[in-house]
Amino acid sequence: MSLQPSPSLAPPELPAPLGAVRPYGDTTDDGMVQLSFTLPVPHGPRADGAALQLARRMGIDRPMLVHSKPIGSAFTFFVVYGPVLHEVDLDTISVIEREYPLLSAKEINTAIGDRLGRKLVVLGACIGTDAHTVGIDAILNIKGFAGEKGLEYYRELKVLNLGAQVSVPDLVRRAREEGADAVLVSQVVTQRDAHLTNVKELSAELTAEFGESERPLLVVGGPRFDPDAATELGVDRVFGRGTTPADVASFLVHALVGAEG
Repeated sequence: MSLQPSPSLAPPELPAPLGAVRPYGDTTDDGMVQLSFTLPVPHGPRADGAALQLARRMGIDRPMLVHSKPIGSAFTFFVVYGPVLHEVDLDTISVIEREYPLLSAKEINTAIGDRLGRKLVVLGACIGTDAHTVGIDAILNIKGFAGEKGLEYYRELKVLNLGAQVSVPDLVRRAREEGADAVLVSQVVTQRDAHLTNVKELSAELTAEFGESERPLLVVGGPRFDPDAATELGVDRVFGRGTTPADVASFLVHALVGAEG
């Protein structure tokens, strides 16, 4: 379900396909890139040679070693510059585009108030052992992110930020107690794919508690999630880097409030 956007609220039109492109450095289509990395080799001529060999094997033609610095006694940090042999075909790239209009705070509040007739309840948390609350706080807290106020600012949203290291059973219990419409989860800890395991567990337990049709909307975000993996994870949306509170709030209206007529 989605809102019926006015023309001014419709998603922007995408540019026409561009075909194959190469990186831009000094001139169009020169393929120039800059690459930084560390090798477990003591600083010196052998380390520099290893860095250049690696760059060539990665497809950089005539690489230039522009920076070489020791890191302790056994490691060296490099910056390499040069043209790559590869190009990318933009017509073959599949990405998740925003399919709903980006709404203002006034439009979001009006849509919820007029169509839902009550506040929309949102729970947010970092689950498992994850204690990194910067992401969830940026979306939920009124101070917000990137000049936008967080979801607490919207008068028609009831926001409950449960914080860090919330267990999956506790989050499911609170979702039931609060009558949550949406559950927002931020995961930064990714060792041994903990972010994937935790989210799949949460999805399964929410479905077991509420049933497939009544389950709260489940939205996850974090730097290591693949936006294409929502179905595999059992969630309704995956947000990545650069997501703002308005992105999330607009999606909640799109998914939960429904269309007129």
